[in-house]
Amino acid sequence: MTTDAFLADCRARLAFDLLSNTWNAVVLWALRDGPRRPVELRERIGGISSKVLTETLRRLQFNGLVERQAHRTAPSRVEYRLTALGRSLLAPIDAVGAWAFEHGDEVMAAQDAASAPAPQSPPLLPLARQVDTVK
Repeated sequence: MTTDAFLADCRARLAFDLLSNTWNAVVLWALRDGPRRPVELRERIGGISSKVLTETLRRLQFNGLVERQAHRTAPSRVEYRLTALGRSLLAPIDAVGAWAFEHGDEVMAAQDAASAPAPQSPPLLPLARQVDTVK
């Protein structure tokens, strides 16, 4: 076993991988107040397609962060809820959100600066004109 915290098979890397998918954290946060049906999650989140929500819920369920509960009613009803493990990720998600709220403007300014066109230097005069102006 290694003490290097960021090797591919380490636990810290696993946590970063779970949170690196934007929708994972968003869906977990949307479930913080209790069970939700998929249609309620889509309304609460906004901007997520049914397909992506389904994939995200399956991924979160596979990782033990949410559980799916099917109700035997007509029509059938499915709800998703956080597991204890999923609930344990709410504090780190909240901390990242607080950081983003505090530093988001700085990050966006850096992105704007990096994507701004480089300042243009004045064009050089042809060599013959440069010589004429020196005389």
